[in-house]
Amino acid sequence: MNDSTHMMTIAGGIAALVAAVAWIGDRRRMRRRNLDQVGFMPWTMIFFWSLLAAVLLIGLAGRALLAG
Repeated sequence: MNDSTHMMTIAGGIAALVAAVAWIGDRRRMRRRNLDQVGFMPWTMIFFWSLLAAVLLIGLAGRALLAG
């Protein structure tokens, strides 16, 4: 495993962790008790872009790993 594959795997893992946090934040926002207290974080967009980055980075790292 060379350095670029290792870095893609780490970056993909971090992006997946950010996606999980954003998913939890979006779920909490949708289920809030007081509808007047809206937040300022765009959790849905953060989730979408971080999940996209995670899938691409981990997919590219897996492809490089399988190619040898």
